[in-house]
Amino acid sequence: MKLHRRRLIWQLYPSYLILIFVVLLVVGWSLSGMLRSFHYQQVEDDLRARAELVEPQLQGHLTMGDQDLLLPVVTRLGEQSGTRITVIMRDGRVLVDSDEDPRLMDNHGQRTEVVEALAGQQGTSIRFSNTLGESLMYVAIPVYDGEQITVVIRTALPLSAVDETLQEIYWQLFLAGLIIGALLAPVCWWLSRRISRPLELMTAGAQKFSQGLLAIPLAVTGSEETSRLAETMNLMAAKLADRIEQEIGQRAEIETVLGCMIEGIIAVDNDEQIIRLNRAAAELFNVPQQSNAGRPIQEVIRQAELQRFIQQALSQPEPLESELVMYGSEKRYLHVQATPLTGKEDSRIGVLIVLHDLTRLRRLESVRRDFVANVSHELKTPITAIRGAVETLLDDESTDVASQRFLQIIFKQSERLNALVEDLLNLSRIEQGVETGGWELSCEPLLPILHSARAACESLLSQQQVGLDIICPEQLKNRVNAPLLEQAIINLLTNAIKYSEAGSHVLIEVIELDEFVKIRVEDSGCGIAAEHLPRLFERFYRADLARSRSLGGTGLGLAIVKHVAHAHQGEITVSSEVGKGSCFTLLLPRRQKPEVV
Repeated sequence: MKLHRRRLIWQLYPSYLILIFVVLLVVGWSLSGMLRSFHYQQVEDDLRARAELVEPQLQGHLTMGDQDLLLPVVTRLGEQSGTRITVIMRDGRVLVDSDEDPRLMDNHGQRTEVVEALAGQQGTSIRFSNTLGESLMYVAIPVYDGEQITVVIRTALPLSAVDETLQEIYWQLFLAGLIIGALLAPVCWWLSRRISRPLELMTAGAQKFSQGLLAIPLAVTGSEETSRLAETMNLMAAKLADRIEQEIGQRAEIETVLGCMIEGIIAVDNDEQIIRLNRAAAELFNVPQQSNAGRPIQEVIRQAELQRFIQQALSQPEPLESELVMYGSEKRYLHVQATPLTGKEDSRIGVLIVLHDLTRLRRLESVRRDFVANVSHELKTPITAIRGAVETLLDDESTDVASQRFLQIIFKQSERLNALVEDLLNLSRIEQGVETGGWELSCEPLLPILHSARAACESLLSQQQVGLDIICPEQLKNRVNAPLLEQAIINLLTNAIKYSEAGSHVLIEVIELDEFVKIRVEDSGCGIAAEHLPRLFERFYRADLARSRSLGGTGLGLAIVKHVAHAHQGEITVSSEVGKGSCFTLLLPRRQKPEVV
């Protein structure tokens, strides 16, 4: 809806008229107030002078206190001066009044002017007289007998004559204001036109700028301010032309960069409509790169998982990333990252989706896993044969001592090689299980799994002379894969026992939380330095290489634990302090329904 806008002259001209009206109104109101105060002050001074003139003429009668003698004098003085004169006693009773019978008048002790006079000051008040039925100004002065106030003489005059005079003056001020306003109206029109005309010319020039005619400059005329504005707009037009050229060049560069990127880029607005899609993304989903802007993402890319990911990214303010599997002519693995797109004032306008094609990498990983599994499987037979031969030779009593020593070394190394092969097979089995459809989870009590892991480590506990404490609620159950979880607990226990001193204790504690089951394996061994913690769960990484080999470690135990945690959609963390021990924490999500992870 187009708003109705008034021209500048029709905004300035009424504003000037209103300003003149307000100024005249304020001046008139100020003058009227000053005149009113001046006339009222004149009346007040006159009443005070009359009261001071009356006091000596009443002084003798006031001394005698004879009301009958005072009344004729007060009445005569009031008629001669045209003033109402009232003599009031200290208790507020009216002694005599020039216009009314004192016996019919109220007590005046609480009247403002009387209270001030009895306090030793001149009292003044303006109010409506119920006795006379009109507004009067009252002035009261105290009369002293020595240092003591005996009575109060009050004089009063009606304000009707003053108000009539003021009304006449107000009318004359009003007429003068009208004449001044009529004379200033044409001047205001001229000023408004003088200001608006240069702006109208610049508006016409600005409209040409909006049409792309940036090479036509504005005429520099008018006042200094409008001239500066015209010069500034001309400079702005020149810079804008340069900026447009730069933007065109930058846009071409961006298009070139996006076109050369091997990652797919998709920009989607809040309504799930495509803003931009680069060449790599178009080739990835086999869609045309052009003519997709403004189309819903569901029409262009028919991949349900990607659509759900985009909807999730639009519904939350934080960046999001995930790995998706796309099905089409061939199975593709994508690593997808979503970052919010912001506009003016950091308002969200959509999301930017970055697609990394991991298909080739996943295939290589699959080949690697198959290779490791096949090699490990093939190695088991010769390793078993070597162990059998060495055991036979060790049992032969005719073997000399030197040969026995070498056979012991061969047997120990074959045991280590066999453990390494077993760990490689276990790790490959876990990875392949996730790759081919996941591990089935069932609701299992956790305490029997912990006891089974303890039984598997019983000989090592006795050998190392280490105690083991288990704290777990008997009725606690969770959706787990029991063999996998037992393998992870055995690996954690094996590490804790091997690195603990004789006589110490290892603790397994299971804590039930709202969303997780926390399994803690804590030891009081030598601890792990902080710089090793981030890489502790990598394959073949050892914090203490020499000690790990001497204890028979393969470097794969904690990597297996990490993959078991991931198979349960959980995580494994570690905290450690050198010289005080380590604590490994396995977090497993609480689940209420059977599922395959």
